[in-house]
Amino acid sequence: MSDAAVVCRELGCGEAVDALGKSHFGSGSGPIWMDDVDCSGSESRLKNCRSPVWGKHDCNETHNSGVICSGARLVLGCRCSGRVEVLHGESWATVCDADFNQQDAEVVCRELGCGSPVKVLGAAAFGRGEGQVWSEVLQCRGNKSQTHFCPKSSSLKHNCSHDNDVGLVCAGVLLVNGSRCSGRVEVLHGESWFTVCDADFNQQDAEVVCRELGCGSPVEILGAAAFGRGEGPVWSEELQCRGNESQIHFCPKSSLLKHNCSHDNDVGLVCSGSVRLVDGDSRCAGRVEVLYRGQWGSVCGNNWDMRDAAVVCRELGCGEAVDTYHESYFGSASGPIWMDNVHCSGSESTLRNCESAGWGKHNCDHSKDAGVICSGVRVVGGSHCSGRVEVLHGESWVTVCDADFNQQDAEVVCRELGCGSPVEVLGAAAFGRGEGQVWSEELQCRGDESEITLCPITSSHKYNCSHGNDVGLVCSGTV
Repeated sequence: MSDAAVVCRELGCGEAVDALGKSHFGSGSGPIWMDDVDCSGSESRLKNCRSPVWGKHDCNETHNSGVICSGARLVLGCRCSGRVEVLHGESWATVCDADFNQQDAEVVCRELGCGSPVKVLGAAAFGRGEGQVWSEVLQCRGNKSQTHFCPKSSSLKHNCSHDNDVGLVCAGVLLVNGSRCSGRVEVLHGESWFTVCDADFNQQDAEVVCRELGCGSPVEILGAAAFGRGEGPVWSEELQCRGNESQIHFCPKSSLLKHNCSHDNDVGLVCSGSVRLVDGDSRCAGRVEVLYRGQWGSVCGNNWDMRDAAVVCRELGCGEAVDTYHESYFGSASGPIWMDNVHCSGSESTLRNCESAGWGKHNCDHSKDAGVICSGVRVVGGSHCSGRVEVLHGESWVTVCDADFNQQDAEVVCRELGCGSPVEVLGAAAFGRGEGQVWSEELQCRGDESEITLCPITSSHKYNCSHGNDVGLVCSGTV
């Protein structure tokens, strides 16, 4: 990525998004001029980076390098905050605050490797740009990897100047391998994401992380790689947050580490989030409640459907939406009704990003409180209806041993996911090796259960399984 950063800078193409080898973009046919390139990342040109003499290499065309640069950048802040500028032809153009929304912000932060959006700021909060104001409207749905792939409209509704340049603050911290508001803590430092040692992370640090991500307050700090072991570096500094900082970036740090940590000590965090399910049988089923201005309130069931439920289940890290309810199936709330006439496309990362009548605006009462049942199982690494089987166990997703999974278990998983019936059960990590725990219990489904959580379970394991034994499943459905 240090080498790629120099290429993107030299071309005026923003930040490096990915560095690709093995001729990802096809093989060249001419000479190979450079090999073993070693850039610090600060060079102005690739030719200035260290490498052997021109034309000397131990390589062939199957190892040609490639780069993906971003078409967006953030200016006058830090790497993950600033004025939004989009590459338009050969020039960088600013974006009008009236033409930029939360879905656009999701894509920009993701494209820059900067986590999730924290705040969209108008009125040139990061200063007035100098070039063009972009003459198109971004119409991102929030699930794109780059702004380049977002639909655009040339029918501008607003007459904007640089006084309207939009700014964006993305999070410098991520929660990985859980949900949007729970997971392994990773902090952005330079160009890389670092895990944090459980012995160097406390309640004050957790307060800041949850606040920065818009995830309420800390519920639980988990050590010993509860959300799986990370793959990158372990951070070599100790966070010393006071707890009132708005971003982890502003916390004091100490390089006097007391502990020698590995990825076995990666810290995990569960925040309260901005959505929850209450009065159900598990944290993945119940009445939908959202956090607004520090108070939990319900969601009206008017027009509540499976696309809305899908966003809630994804935000909570609870797999797929199984069923929706809109007549207080899980009991009536007693607090405010915060949302009504919710209309999600289904691709939003949070329920708050979906269209609605406006906070607190409703034509409803608590007899119509919305509810959701999410599945406690998912398939990963394939399609919606095929992949590695993972089961929700407490706050974590765990893989299942191929020797402990049979046709009856497969019937239940496919049914719960709305994916028809099983076509094939595959062992030996056919859909890749998982990263977290391997489940220490054995499913004993009869095959007629509606959900995996209703299947009997035994803890008397006959097999000693690793991720090389992760089971995969192909169901008949394709939706």
